[in-house]
Amino acid sequence: MTLAVHLVSPEAVLYEGEASMVVARTTSGGDIAFQTGHQPFLGGLGVWPVRLILEGGDEVRFAVHGGFVEVSRDRVTVLSDVAEIAGKIDVERARTAKAAAEEALRSDPDDAIAEAALARATVRLEVAGAL
Repeated sequence: MTLAVHLVSPEAVLYEGEASMVVARTTSGGDIAFQTGHQPFLGGLGVWPVRLILEGGDEVRFAVHGGFVEVSRDRVTVLSDVAEIAGKIDVERARTAKAAAEEALRSDPDDAIAEAALARATVRLEVAGAL
């Protein structure tokens, strides 16, 4: 059995299809995996990868930058503030953003904007397999 999965951002529907498992990290601080028969769930998402495990074992990865995940009746909906599929991530841009954020944090370790930029760039690079 599979889950119906919809992963959307304000710009686009990034994935609409089936998966045997969806793995995400909620803002409460831990990974959670959804499979068929999962109890209804609603949770906030942080800046972290979302992984879809497909029926044959292949994996589709997304860099998700906040939003929500809802599970109901074998349907998983990810509503993301910003999301990118692994193959569409601009690795050089993410590396540049990571370096700039690290430099800003060296100047001011309490810079919340730089911390957030570093988290987004790191997730992009991880999902793209470039870390």
